[in-house]
Amino acid sequence: MRFLSSRRRHPVAKPLLLVFALFVMGGLYAILAPSDVSSADTTKSQQVEAGRKLFAVGCSSCHGLNGQGSSQGPTLVGVGAAAVDFQVSTGRMPLAYPQQQAPQTKVSYNDDEIAALAAYVQTLGPGPEIPSASQYQPSGLTDEEVARGGELFRTNCSACHNAEGAGGALPNGKYAPSLVGVSDKHIYEAMLTGPQQMPVFSDQVVTPKDKQEIIAYLQTLHERPNNGGLALGGIGPVSEGLWTWIVGLGVLVAFAVWIAAKGAKAK
Repeated sequence: MRFLSSRRRHPVAKPLLLVFALFVMGGLYAILAPSDVSSADTTKSQQVEAGRKLFAVGCSSCHGLNGQGSSQGPTLVGVGAAAVDFQVSTGRMPLAYPQQQAPQTKVSYNDDEIAALAAYVQTLGPGPEIPSASQYQPSGLTDEEVARGGELFRTNCSACHNAEGAGGALPNGKYAPSLVGVSDKHIYEAMLTGPQQMPVFSDQVVTPKDKQEIIAYLQTLHERPNNGGLALGGIGPVSEGLWTWIVGLGVLVAFAVWIAAKGAKAK
């Protein structure tokens, strides 16, 4: 007992006891602490690295090795993951050759590769993230909210995309693509990022709820039954006026030819 008592009074005992306690606590934390955060960080780092390699092979020739842009392509610094997801998952990028506008074509990458590219570009500068399904899938909206989505669409979108979302021509050889059959996610991302000549409708300008209402309106519009008749492409007075001129002038020309032929026979 005297031996233990004398050891406890030793001046080095307290620092050693403190070090031992810290060692035990550290060991327990390493064993019991959840490892989800570290594993998530590792997975994210691996995804970004995979995206960097894909970018170097398929994108850097136009956008620069670090996404800084070049004479062949704009900078990608700050465009965000949502812009990459939209452009690549619709086949608009990578672009085969320079042209007025990138058309929608066959997709070159799978879902994992697209996610990796988007994650890498997101590291170049802060930008819009890829929206979640709860953001772009409208559900439980009332008829009034869907009607309000129609008002928002006609006010902000119909000048280019037509009142029915059938698309339309723009100056300098460009065009607003048809929205028929476009996924809710891509419509949301397009509003969020403003691809090509389209303006950016940020969440401060067109709120996430507004975007959902617009998508719900387009769903209702494009799912309505066909009640017959000639839709004429759904592009409104342009096609209707064209057919009026073709049919109307055609009838007048035919009538004029008939009159001329009758007059010649009468003589």
